[in-house]
Amino acid sequence: MKIPVGAGPQRTYTVQQQPPAGSCHYRYEHGEPLEDLTCTPGAISPAVTQANLATTICRKGGYTKNIRPPESITGKEKRANAASYGYKGSLGDAEYDHLISLQLGGDPNDARNLWVEPADPGHRQGGGINNKKDPVETKLHTAVCSGKVTLEGAQQAIVTDWTTALSTLGLN
Repeated sequence: MKIPVGAGPQRTYTVQQQPPAGSCHYRYEHGEPLEDLTCTPGAISPAVTQANLATTICRKGGYTKNIRPPESITGKEKRANAASYGYKGSLGDAEYDHLISLQLGGDPNDARNLWVEPADPGHRQGGGINNKKDPVETKLHTAVCSGKVTLEGAQQAIVTDWTTALSTLGLN
């Protein structure tokens, strides 16, 4: 299924094939869920480079809302990816998350960059999405846009282990 989205240039997204059911396995570091590196190695958008940060991820007025696939696409992918990871919890408590976030130039709809991220430990079931990865992504975005770290450095740090990305780059 192809659905055009976004303002400006026409964007078309298709539902992406997910890894086979049960083939992906969460890792845990510091009690936090991490993606399976084989199933979700990360993927970057070729539209975002170090040279064009001011007109892409760092532009005033935002970037991600214009490139984010619609829920009609991601909802189907999320259900299939939950089966890939063997996720049994409520999908309302899990985020279909970009490993390399859109604000760090991650590909918006490449299956290699998306995974069902379970809620953080201690999360109240039915409490909706909550995870500690989101503030890390925002701090990395701020550091990239202010020139403290390179785009590639931030992308590599979050792919390696988002729980240590800030300390790896000397940002805590």
